[in-house]
Amino acid sequence: MITTKGLSRAFGPILAVNKLDLNIQDGQIFGLIGPNGAGKTTTIRMLTCLIEPTLGSAQLDGFDIRKEDDKYRIREITGLLPESPGLYETLSAYQNLEYYADLYDMDPTVKDLSIERYLRMLGIWDKSDVTCGTFSRGMKQKLAIVRALIHEPKYLLLDEPTASLDPASVATVREFISELKTKKRTIFINTHNLDEAERLCDRVGIFNKKLIAEGTPKELALKLWPRRVVIEVRNPNEWYAKNLSALSGVTFVEATGLRLMVDVDDPGVRAPEIVKVLVENGAEVSSVNEEVHNLEEVYLELIGGKS
Repeated sequence: MITTKGLSRAFGPILAVNKLDLNIQDGQIFGLIGPNGAGKTTTIRMLTCLIEPTLGSAQLDGFDIRKEDDKYRIREITGLLPESPGLYETLSAYQNLEYYADLYDMDPTVKDLSIERYLRMLGIWDKSDVTCGTFSRGMKQKLAIVRALIHEPKYLLLDEPTASLDPASVATVREFISELKTKKRTIFINTHNLDEAERLCDRVGIFNKKLIAEGTPKELALKLWPRRVVIEVRNPNEWYAKNLSALSGVTFVEATGLRLMVDVDDPGVRAPEIVKVLVENGAEVSSVNEEVHNLEEVYLELIGGKS
């Protein structure tokens, strides 16, 4: 479990992270989303003990980022993909990974198997003996992801994992991250890619120096907009809206042509119940859909273009 309480970091007069409170359960993929300069990278750097917080605290698996003895344990159980890959460009891909595996004192047999497995999973095993200074930015990013995983950490912290990747590589990395979740690994992702966050994350935090909102994309949407059922009928009638308005849990009904928009504040009221009332009153229902707000709409509502 990753927990933070009042986690804050200032650089001189600039407050980069302001009183961040989080509880991330083991086995979850959590996304911290926000604009550039929001403090996302600073948060990851604190969680991985690269910089000290100014105020507040954080724990990973019960180890405290402020305690010197715990910092070593945190580094053992975490894997970090930084915003810049930072590889040894005169070494081959395999040699880069060997070097980092040796830092973690991995068993040689396990090390070799892990390197090959992860390079194959990300489609770059055939480049294992190539000097990584010749790699594209996307290939370096993939290699850096493998480096973060090579010692099989319990917690994986990824700073913009699909940055600079082409669409095919983005799909590969997303599938790879989803597969890691099945291994019960806890993954913390920084991103301003809203589509990526919605596809990958169990929960997200919308963040701009401070936490603005946190939850599943659906939970966040329901905090901003009512649950709305949209029904199309073939035979409009003003009585349909009046009958639905009398239904317990229905807060608003609007009829526009063949369409009825029904707002509901009671989770116990389901679309079939609404349709049943309409049919009993003679409506010929042609379609029923629940209005869905995506993460981009939530984000723009809460943050918009603010930076």
